[in-house]
Amino acid sequence: MATSGIDSLDRYRASLQGTEPLDPVEERALAARWREGDSAAGDRLIKASLPFVISIALEYRRWGAPLEDLVQQGNLGLLKAAKKFDPQRDCRLITYAVYWIRAEIRDYVVRGYRLVRIGTTKNERRAVRNYRKTREDDPAALAASSGLSVEQAERLLPMLRARDVSLDATYDGEAPQVDRLVSHAPSPEEQNVRARFEADARERVQQAIARLPEREALIVRERLLQDEPITLEALGTRLGISKERVRQLEERARKRLKQDLAALHDAA
Repeated sequence: MATSGIDSLDRYRASLQGTEPLDPVEERALAARWREGDSAAGDRLIKASLPFVISIALEYRRWGAPLEDLVQQGNLGLLKAAKKFDPQRDCRLITYAVYWIRAEIRDYVVRGYRLVRIGTTKNERRAVRNYRKTREDDPAALAASSGLSVEQAERLLPMLRARDVSLDATYDGEAPQVDRLVSHAPSPEEQNVRARFEADARERVQQAIARLPEREALIVRERLLQDEPITLEALGTRLGISKERVRQLEERARKRLKQDLAALHDAA
């Protein structure tokens, strides 16, 4: 990195001295106030996480991009995450933001390699490896060896031929760059947030169903929660009522569920 770049980063670090991390309660309070339009609360929320962005950017310091640029891109990722952050979820902002910070940094590095949108799927990464090893220039053969379609291979080959950075290169024992290209698969942090959200949603649905009359709860479970729902006619025979009556009860249960779920969400 150029000396001017080091000086710039040092000045940025100095500007963050004294920045204290937030405790969970304060963080949620600031996030809630920001959502309500308090820009000062948003500034405090984001500034408290900026030192963490530097620590992530340092992981990518050997990728060939200026470190201060990586920090700047990571800050963009933090800002995107903060705007999406839900203070009601049992998750810290940093835990939620890691995915967005890394994604912004990796996308920036990939753009620097002039490999726009290459290596975003397993098949594309396999095609990059195969091309590097064999210099296979036939779209059909490259497609067959990588799992891509012929059309995808045809679009990929011109960029592979033009690239000027070896994706198989390694630095200081790190994994090849092809293995470190950006992936759009959910990160562990994002998977954790999603799992918590789904578990919370399932719990709320079960609470709402428990409020229904017994017959309507049965209809909901058999008609709405099964991969292969029972027919109205079969369920009517089972309950000793007409198919039309089952349909009416199902419609009423849907409306009650919608109201109860909305009430549970407001109370959360």
